[in-house]
Amino acid sequence: MSFDLEKYGIHAERTYRNAAVAKLYKLAVNEAGYSMANNGAIIAYSGEKTGRSPMDKRVVEEETSKDNIWWGDVNFPIDESSFGLLKELAINFFNTRKRMYVFDGFAAWHPDHRIKVRVICTRVYHALFMRNMLIRPTEEELENFGEPDWTIYNAGAMKAMKSINTLTNGTCASLNFKTKEFVILGTEYAGEMKKGVFTVLNYILPLKNVLSMHCSANEGPDGDVALFFGLSGTGKTTLSADPKRALIGDDEHGWGGDGVFNFEGGCYAKCIGLSRKKEPEIFDAIRFAAVLENVVYDPESYDIDWDDSSITENTRASYPIEYIENAKIPCVGGHPKNVIFLTCDAFGVLPPVSRLTPGQAMYHFISGYTAKVAGTESGITEPKAAFSPCFGAPFLAWHPTKYAEMLAEKMNTHDAKVWLVNTGWTGGAYGVGKRFELKYTRAIIDAILDGSLEGVEFATDDVFNLSIPKSCPNVPSEVLNPSDAWSDKAAYDQQAQKLAEMFNKNFLKYADHASDEIRAGGPKAPAGR
Repeated sequence: MSFDLEKYGIHAERTYRNAAVAKLYKLAVNEAGYSMANNGAIIAYSGEKTGRSPMDKRVVEEETSKDNIWWGDVNFPIDESSFGLLKELAINFFNTRKRMYVFDGFAAWHPDHRIKVRVICTRVYHALFMRNMLIRPTEEELENFGEPDWTIYNAGAMKAMKSINTLTNGTCASLNFKTKEFVILGTEYAGEMKKGVFTVLNYILPLKNVLSMHCSANEGPDGDVALFFGLSGTGKTTLSADPKRALIGDDEHGWGGDGVFNFEGGCYAKCIGLSRKKEPEIFDAIRFAAVLENVVYDPESYDIDWDDSSITENTRASYPIEYIENAKIPCVGGHPKNVIFLTCDAFGVLPPVSRLTPGQAMYHFISGYTAKVAGTESGITEPKAAFSPCFGAPFLAWHPTKYAEMLAEKMNTHDAKVWLVNTGWTGGAYGVGKRFELKYTRAIIDAILDGSLEGVEFATDDVFNLSIPKSCPNVPSEVLNPSDAWSDKAAYDQQAQKLAEMFNKNFLKYADHASDEIRAGGPKAPAGR
């Protein structure tokens, strides 16, 4: 439907609000850079930026929120007048466009915690993307939508002015908690909108004693809920898409007084190397209304080359959550029985699965460890440790210890068990060992969720002090203890000590805020120099 943006100072000839998918497809035909894949998804390209720009995030320093924000490398401050200039620049850009798009939707499935979000943008694919990622209103809800709680101005094709205070280049994604506005300039990567909304909820929900979490969630036939925390590439989306369990959501959730709830109306899955055999639920969800971002396709058949990373390793697919056959609608569940921390350890020294004590759980939650490998980023020639507190540092608004304390309280209250699962390398570091097989990781997850690991015998790792099961159904026992999987034991010891020192050195940033129990949850190696 058409929509009037005059109150925003935007004078487009035509604005399409919550347009039908078929209408958006038709409009996309007239814009350069779009194609329809043979599976029915629309193909779009984000231009120069093919991933998020966390160093270009800015938060307005203003009186209503400045004493709560975790200022520093995650939340860089910008003053109110500079934000005003950025917003004005975005609106001036909008006024050079004949056609605008608006999508009004909700974030958070829980009726007591959901917010109304309005997206204003110039690109078809951004409107379609947010149609997938926000919760789609019914006709009645749209008619009575009223004023939004938050407004996103996506003028990503326009670069910001580097002369504006604190900006270092033409890219800026800036949040204003006072005016409840989010302005995007200099990047057309759609994920910036999604994660901007997540950052908003990361700020406002803890004020209501609701924990916001960067995790996926699913539910078993008996109503048992599991959470999967992890950074990109660790398997959050893949492992939560389980045909035997109902999917609550793949990325962002809240945990309140009556259980967990998804923030989103869709999923945003990495699709490099995707196949129906390995990930059938995700593969079959990519169809009409889905958005494929920065993928390569055959110009004759319009089939996607899922293995082609020539544009980016970060190829993505966005689709409505109901495209997952066993999605639970509405996307809510009870209190979690199991909490699983996923890591992709390219050093090859963390066990495939270990049981964590409460202190260890908080240590590893605050650490948020995974590893990057050669070829994923320029300049990386060997495994590189990456630590992101709460498994989502770029999206945090409060200090990490606030979320950690809330998680500890909720896990203790509801007796949730916590596990660390390594989806990375075994038998050696990256380049020597091999990636732990997905079928074994799935078997481990199954054993956690059905209780099979509760009665087995455990051993204690000498370096990381982790409890490792000696057996697991459908998993060879020789791969459960990483030191046994290495042929060169001296090399294993060296790599284990190296990673342990990285853990301890990183944790020094949080040690002053941590209890003795949490500090004792880390490796035994001495702190790094």
